[in-house]
Amino acid sequence: MNAPPLASGPRLRFAPAPTGLPHLGTARTALFNWLYARHCGGQMLLRIEDTNAELATAAHIDQIFDMLEWLGLDFDGEPIFQSSRAALYDAAVERWLDEGRAYRDDGAVRFAVPDDGVTAFDDVVRGRVEFPNESIGDFVVRRSDGSATFFVANAVDDLDLGITHLVRGEDLLNTTPKVLLLRCALGGSEVPTIAHLPLIVNKQRKKLSKRRDDVSLTSYRNQGVLAAAMVNYLALLGWGPPGGTEVRPLEEIVELFDLADVNAAPAMFDMDKLTAINGEYLRALDLDRFAAAIEPWVREQPWGAELDASALRDVAPLIRERTRLLADAPARIAFLFSEPEVDPDDWAVAMEPPARDILQRARRAFATAEWQAAELHGELRTIAEQLGLRLGKAQAPVRVATTGRAVGPPLFESLVLLGRAVTLARIDAALAELGHRRRCPDEAQR
Repeated sequence: MNAPPLASGPRLRFAPAPTGLPHLGTARTALFNWLYARHCGGQMLLRIEDTNAELATAAHIDQIFDMLEWLGLDFDGEPIFQSSRAALYDAAVERWLDEGRAYRDDGAVRFAVPDDGVTAFDDVVRGRVEFPNESIGDFVVRRSDGSATFFVANAVDDLDLGITHLVRGEDLLNTTPKVLLLRCALGGSEVPTIAHLPLIVNKQRKKLSKRRDDVSLTSYRNQGVLAAAMVNYLALLGWGPPGGTEVRPLEEIVELFDLADVNAAPAMFDMDKLTAINGEYLRALDLDRFAAAIEPWVREQPWGAELDASALRDVAPLIRERTRLLADAPARIAFLFSEPEVDPDDWAVAMEPPARDILQRARRAFATAEWQAAELHGELRTIAEQLGLRLGKAQAPVRVATTGRAVGPPLFESLVLLGRAVTLARIDAALAELGHRRRCPDEAQR
């Protein structure tokens, strides 16, 4: 056995099936086990259910370790691989056969469930749960190929490893009475503390599905969700901290977390809320750390491969406050390092009269103004007042001409980074395009 010595606190185990990319539900289960273990000063063991060699490939197992490492969830002792414990499972099945608790059936072995009575347990989340034994039916404990089933491995391992708390997803609720029957048949007189976590559902209140929903933890990582933000958000899927403050440091979540506070109602996964929380974590980064965080995404762009790191530090103040996903950052700053892609809808709105007049006046003013954000702001404000316009109306054509879009980072700070020559050149190009469209309206529309 690879488990660490028994501690005085609770002992939990996280036992993912390594059959694909880490799932949001799998990550939430890992987190809740870890939170409770750390809250109570107990232990969390990692058990890899790798008895199915076709599904439990080395790559899939590596993804489990990668998920835990990214989320920052450590475990106690060495990982326990069920594939190395087959002898224990075989011994349990043979014992049941000898005692008449199991029987052979078409090459497999089935456990003989009592015909009467109930198998019941108190669930921390769901309350009292009872299964009439007659509804369970005799179930397979050894397959025809000689391998033990999921139920056997769980019952044997949990007893052997001294697991005191079973924290699992609600989708495994109907397997629990079978495991408890096997524990009892192995002499396990005490029922562990059991908590079945609520389902995670989408906005339509349907259980998250790999076929319909984006459930891969890797997908959100690739979009630029910070690990700390993901942990914080996953903690809210079924649990809420007292006082209602949801965005908290992990150490505070550990201090406050209790299984008794987990809600039985389905937990809705809300991408908007996740990105809002991620935005808060991004805003909390200092500028150097924010620049370092966006760098991998920037390096993937043609214009960003050779970009000097100091340039990222310069643009970080422009986008940190409004960035919610790291993957969105390159599009927000691309105009600073390459020719902007002009949004045609933004152009159509921003370049309505008196856009030409605004751009001509801005061009003259910017040619001689001190190249500071406050000075450029003041020049354009003066132009707006001269034309009887709000500043926002006067900014629109200048923003679209220089950045390609109507919405983006603070305009005047962006112009400072663009530099005078590039700013004037882009205004000139916009004026030339306006002139061309006025002379050849039909061609411009095409």
